[in-house]
Amino acid sequence: MWAATQDPRQHVRWDVRFSEIVPEPPDADGAEHFTYVRRSPVHDVHGTGVSIGERQRDDGTRTSALRFATDDRLSPIRAGRGYWRYVPTGDGRTRFITGYDYDGGWGPLDLVVRPLLGWATAWSFDRLRIWLEGGAEPEAWPLTCVLQPWRRDRPRASRTLRAPAGGDR
Repeated sequence: MWAATQDPRQHVRWDVRFSEIVPEPPDADGAEHFTYVRRSPVHDVHGTGVSIGERQRDDGTRTSALRFATDDRLSPIRAGRGYWRYVPTGDGRTRFITGYDYDGGWGPLDLVVRPLLGWATAWSFDRLRIWLEGGAEPEAWPLTCVLQPWRRDRPRASRTLRAPAGGDR
């Protein structure tokens, strides 16, 4: 799971939020920077990011954190931050936990954009799960497969827990 989520070439295969992620050489302090693109038929959003930390605990839990931003006025996101945590379970599997937040870029429209980005994140993680559990490659499930509700094997955002117990989405 670590390789599929941390390798930019693999990441863009399953995460619908990105079309391209390009790592940059580490800076003098060793910080790992990257650029990203989300392509669409009407406009490509370009942004930058930096990995702000990585930890590994004695129990095997790993966490990576990052910050990202764009100056693109057409992007629904201005700047944000997030983390991914990988927790080994007793049955040899990995529980994958993520959290992120961002500054919206479209004012009142953020009331619509934020839930859509949450849905896209959850859908992408189910697409990743299907792939890593030995199912179809991510490319077999383009975003348009959401229009195939009869396909029980397709990625579904509803399979992903989107809020902690007792928490809000």
